[in-house]
Amino acid sequence: MLTNRSRVVLYIGVTNDLENRMRWHFNTEKKSFVKKYKLNRLVYYEEYAHVLDAIAREKQLKHWSREKKNDLVRRLNPRWEDLGARMFGASR
Repeated sequence: MLTNRSRVVLYIGVTNDLENRMRWHFNTEKKSFVKKYKLNRLVYYEEYAHVLDAIAREKQLKHWSREKKNDLVRRLNPRWEDLGARMFGASR
């Protein structure tokens, strides 16, 4: 899940290469949902061995209420820190 500084918007997506996908989101010149809402913080992620399981989970999360998504993030990342910066460096 990506969010912005004010945590107003959450973006949920699936990728087989998290670091590369984040780099693409932050460096692309294309207009996108991520660019429009300045979603620049990775606050939650899950890993799956099978892509179909990841897609099913993505669909499940997208149907959750915002409060339920917030609770999920808070369990792993109570301060909503940017996990991407910690994992991949502050190259954004």
